[in-house]
Amino acid sequence: MKAFLSLTTAVVLSIASLATYAADPITIKFSHVVAPDTPKGKAAEKFKQLAEEKTKGAVKVEVHPNSTLYKDKEEMEALQMGAVHMLAPSLAKFGPLGVKEFEVFDIPYIFDGYEALHKVTQGEVGKSLLAKLEAKGVKGLAYWDNGFKVMSANKPLKTVDDFKGLKMRIQSSKVLEAQMRALGANPQVMAFSEVYQALQTGVVDGTENPPSNLYTQKMHEVQKYVTNSNHGYLGYAVIANKAFWDGLTPEVRGQLEEAMKEATDYANQIAKEENDKALEEVKKSGKSEIIELSDDEKKAWKEKLLPVQKDSAGRVGQDLIDSINKATGTN
Repeated sequence: MKAFLSLTTAVVLSIASLATYAADPITIKFSHVVAPDTPKGKAAEKFKQLAEEKTKGAVKVEVHPNSTLYKDKEEMEALQMGAVHMLAPSLAKFGPLGVKEFEVFDIPYIFDGYEALHKVTQGEVGKSLLAKLEAKGVKGLAYWDNGFKVMSANKPLKTVDDFKGLKMRIQSSKVLEAQMRALGANPQVMAFSEVYQALQTGVVDGTENPPSNLYTQKMHEVQKYVTNSNHGYLGYAVIANKAFWDGLTPEVRGQLEEAMKEATDYANQIAKEENDKALEEVKKSGKSEIIELSDDEKKAWKEKLLPVQKDSAGRVGQDLIDSINKATGTN
């Protein structure tokens, strides 16, 4: 009888323990390197809200903005090791990971606005690129827009000759290196969190960013001129540690996929609006002069940068470039 009671007690305690364990929420650490009030920062918070609502508290999302956990050079390794569960790195970050095809998004003037872009990111080409990440232990979930980039420096950048000899900060991307060299500038790879100080101290002369990043990181306070060139796209791929994602129950994973779809719609809706607003705020600040390119000046930029697309074919694949041009109607 005593043995029976002991066994019963053990079973009850085990069930209680399992119930407690089951009640504990799944914690997702979502790390990113930009400010909370950028399009990516707001979209991450939106995903957190939706994920927690749709799973009825079974999932808790911890958002860590502004490189508070990892800098952009460190975060990918942290994801692969499982130290964080989700990231939204810029698309240029996948070249160093070994999936260099993502650098196709860095080719200047390959997208003529958001409509052309979304034919790729929301179509079969975008899906096939995300699938290439799985071999690296990474699950691609979605693309989030930031926007089209402007150039900034402490001298006016109107003609391509104005770039000659400037040290221009870029993300780690062979295509972006080629872009700056085509303009006669010296590309300087640098972590995003270090850019403001580098601009302030003259370690670099200028950089490229969507206006929302430029403004929220206060780079306009240490850059006298901003050229509204819209020469290239900066976007993000929302990714998860594959083992973690695959280990979720189908029910939870489905709820998170719904949350991600809605967060993505939200992110892409606000991106252009946020960048237009940020550029207006930069103008209002009086700290940077906004330069608008004439049609002839923009044509000269495009002509100067066109060889970058041809030169990038060996790195990202001519077939991929052709499929993007076909999807966007360029061909």
